[in-house]
Amino acid sequence: MGYPRRVDERAHGGAHGYRLRLAHLYPDVMNIYGDRGNVLALQHRCGVRGIALEVVEVNVGDELDPAAFDLVLIGGGQDREQRRVADDLARHGAAIRAAVDGGLPLLAICGGFQLFGARYVDQSGGVVPGIGVFDLETRHPGRRADRCIGDVLLTTEVGEVVGFENHGGRTYLAPGQAPFGRVRHGFGNNGEDGTEGARRNNAIGTYLHGSLLPKNPAVADELIEAALRRRFGAGATLAPIDDEAEAAAHAVAARAAVARGRRGRA
Repeated sequence: MGYPRRVDERAHGGAHGYRLRLAHLYPDVMNIYGDRGNVLALQHRCGVRGIALEVVEVNVGDELDPAAFDLVLIGGGQDREQRRVADDLARHGAAIRAAVDGGLPLLAICGGFQLFGARYVDQSGGVVPGIGVFDLETRHPGRRADRCIGDVLLTTEVGEVVGFENHGGRTYLAPGQAPFGRVRHGFGNNGEDGTEGARRNNAIGTYLHGSLLPKNPAVADELIEAALRRRFGAGATLAPIDDEAEAAAHAVAARAAVARGRRGRA
């Protein structure tokens, strides 16, 4: 199929014959603040359950058939990196939107999240077009505006979510566009309306780095389970695993977000 392939060693086996394929978009460009850790978390959580996971890196110029994958991830990047991949991503936009409508699980982080909206208007007024998976627009308020930086605590459909945000753009959801979560501590999409990220079917967009998934195992498992059910049917489920380390990391990040909130109120 013309993909550069990096096959995880777990891809030759798997519990119940479960085999999943993950497309990691532009990992050589969109990988700021350790977003590759989200792939590692999915590899770990599949591997300990005996689920075979194949990771395929899709870079600029490669072909992409989203229907051939069970999960899609894209990390963050600064304005320069977003411009570098925007035209290439646009080639795949219609196919990605159709796959998301069909239930494809997807995680888009920060700059990747912005590119999966309608457009990003940068600090000079230039427009970086998005592919419209999420109904939103991101605008940079200008060079003199403060960045949205710090630990974040959210309430989401899968429970409490923690992470770290660092973005200059302000994202505004269109009416009817669901957020990923509601901000308890932190700025979120714009520091004004209490929303963070966006959600469409099994696709999640968010500003949260950290990496996000290692300290939020419920989000990782939701993506994996959605992928299994889409591929193998509604009876596919995940066995519980030991989350002691993940829970400890989550608790530390949650305390940091709460302390940040207290300092802000003071």
